Amino acid sequence: MIGNVPLGSDYPVVIQSMTDTPTADIEKTFNQTLSLIESGSQLVRWTVNDDAAARAVPEIIKRLHDQGIFTPIIGDFHFNGHTLLTKYPECAKALSKYRINPGNVGKGDKHDSNFTAIIKVAIKHDKPVRIGVNWGSLDQELLTGLMDENAKLAEPKDFKEVTYDAMIQSALTSATLAEKEGLGKDKIILSVKMSILQDMVTVYKRLADSCNYALHLGLTEAGAQIQGIASSAAALGILLQQGIGDTIRVSLTPQPDVPRTREVEVCKHILQSMGLRYFKPSVTSCPGCGRTSSNYFQILAKEINEHIERKMPAWRKDYPGVEKMKIAVMGCVVNGPGESKHADIGISLPGDSEEPMAPVYQDGKKLTVLRGDHIKEEFTTILETYIRDKFS
Repeated sequence: MIGNVPLGSDYPVVIQSMTDTPTADIEKTFNQTLSLIESGSQLVRWTVNDDAAARAVPEIIKRLHDQGIFTPIIGDFHFNGHTLLTKYPECAKALSKYRINPGNVGKGDKHDSNFTAIIKVAIKHDKPVRIGVNWGSLDQELLTGLMDENAKLAEPKDFKEVTYDAMIQSALTSATLAEKEGLGKDKIILSVKMSILQDMVTVYKRLADSCNYALHLGLTEAGAQIQGIASSAAALGILLQQGIGDTIRVSLTPQPDVPRTREVEVCKHILQSMGLRYFKPSVTSCPGCGRTSSNYFQILAKEINEHIERKMPAWRKDYPGVEKMKIAVMGCVVNGPGESKHADIGISLPGDSEEPMAPVYQDGKKLTVLRGDHIKEEFTTILETYIRDKFS
């Protein structure tokens, strides 16, 4: 359990996101956190990197609580987490979870003492901890030691294999140390993020086979726009399909005029496309080809999706289960009727050489045929009537 969010194999996969505002900027962090929560993020992580950020944490969380928002907030600590969590107990108390990176807690003798200092604070305040290993900041002393041992073998492994071993060993050794200090196994979440898809999938699979801790999945530094979305979807999809992963985040490089909430939307689409969770009715729409002489199916598909976005806040409250509904907007006779019959409600618009008519199917049977200039309005009315009759 992270705050009020249950976690584990018996529960749905949880969506997490992270602000990119300076946490010390209370107004910006509050507003971006609010937008991420409203878009569907169930956990939100903040950077807590200095005194000002640590002081701001309880104030921002109080603002959220004053608005009736109790989404768990995670503090992301590197280098000085042991100092900040000890120095600012109100920050430690207000956060729902701490994220620490074993590669960034200290070197040499300070490594274990700094790490256990954070664990002791977590135990005191009854907080879960994510031990987040990242190959960009992997414990170099551990990696060097494993490389030295590997060099002595008769048949040494290649560098990549040793890196996999170091990632997994860093996570599991840290988890063992946390348990030894008294942190419950149910309060430990592990992650082993890498930025190359095949490496990330391999190391997560090996970690999952080696333990039964809760796992947070993510392809770190996935990139921007289509690259980041495609890579993250592929990586998360492979692991989720194998039953690996309890929380997920899509890490997209911010782009001008693209909201931070994009990463939450991508998570939702991944989970819904895999049938793991449902957030809104899905629209199957035609990709178009030489038979689709009109672009009206494109316009109608866009407008139906926009209609769903506008209506979902009310539908979610009034029509439980509507998020699993399937709608089809197709462009010609080749696949149009078949796809429409597979959907709850579907329309097959006329393509090249077809009569100017659009059959509508409901629950696999032809309901009516629409013609003329008001197909959008008539189809929307049919859709609204179906939802009201089936889900109310």
